[in-house]
Amino acid sequence: MAHILIAEDDEPVRAIVRRALELDGHTIVAEADGAAALERLSASGGRFDLLLSDIRMPLMDGIALSLAAARDFPLLPIVLMTGYADQRERAHDLLALIEDVVTKPFSVAEIRAAVSKVLQRRNVAARA
Repeated sequence: MAHILIAEDDEPVRAIVRRALELDGHTIVAEADGAAALERLSASGGRFDLLLSDIRMPLMDGIALSLAAARDFPLLPIVLMTGYADQRERAHDLLALIEDVVTKPFSVAEIRAAVSKVLQRRNVAARA
């Protein structure tokens, strides 16, 4: 199973996403903002299989986190989450760097499916 880093400032959403992905057997590390997530990612040497980040967060938003993560760990798949249409538009500019943008509110099944799809696509690419 995958080792996933979640960056989400809303504690209830962070907890739901964590539990949802743990149901699939993934190991989850969750941080409350982009700066803490980038620090964790850097300290690990990029040893995560996926970065799942909210776009709108304090200190460092998901866009800045994605840019830094893609620069430092270009093979790391990134999925963004947002409940704001204007933030989704900002993410559109990152399509070359990110795998998907999941719109909030989402169901447990939807976030699990989005993560599974990205991980399966990456596993197939790694085997090719």
